[in-house]
Amino acid sequence: MKINQAEYIISAVGPGQYPKDGLPEIALAGRSNVGKSSFINKMLGRRNLVRTSEKPGKTQKLNYFKINRSFYFVDVPGYGYAKVSKQDKAAWGRMLEAYFSEREMLSAVVHVVDLRHPPSKDDVTMHDYLAYFNHPVITIATKADKIKKGQYQKNRQIIARDLKLSPDDPLILFSSVTGMGKDEAWKALEPYLKVSRTGSAVEHISGSADPD
Repeated sequence: MKINQAEYIISAVGPGQYPKDGLPEIALAGRSNVGKSSFINKMLGRRNLVRTSEKPGKTQKLNYFKINRSFYFVDVPGYGYAKVSKQDKAAWGRMLEAYFSEREMLSAVVHVVDLRHPPSKDDVTMHDYLAYFNHPVITIATKADKIKKGQYQKNRQIIARDLKLSPDDPLILFSSVTGMGKDEAWKALEPYLKVSRTGSAVEHISGSADPD
């Protein structure tokens, strides 16, 4: 996909701040410091549209980025960072539950995991959580440049096993350094970037974008 426009719109904490233009939204979920920001920047061909940080747990809101004036990437708070307070975790949990369960324009979710390691308990919990709400999920196994190619297949199989992915579930190996997997990721996302005639996110054979 050719990216002609990409801009930060808002950091939202609730439905009152969500965009109201009816465009599809692709949420990006993953463990803190897994490489979500680098993934977004690489996909959009921008170096610093999303700021990367050495401090995990920094993203605390739903950060909206409008792409080609036709859809959004929504960067959600990273999970699994132990030093985040219980109060903050609870607040994030309520915010994310409201978003994933009620947001009509949520078309699909990109779940970012680390190819180098087996999925954590939090990774498994998040994947099950998304499946509960019947959201289409595209799993991105990032940091592929940090391991040998001979390990790809074995690590890929471990991720698929632990997340209980079917052979038809997208699982894409990705590197924000080399660009590996970028075209494949866009191809997987393309069906979810369209709007129906009624102005809501396109419905999919596997279920509506709105799980309710």
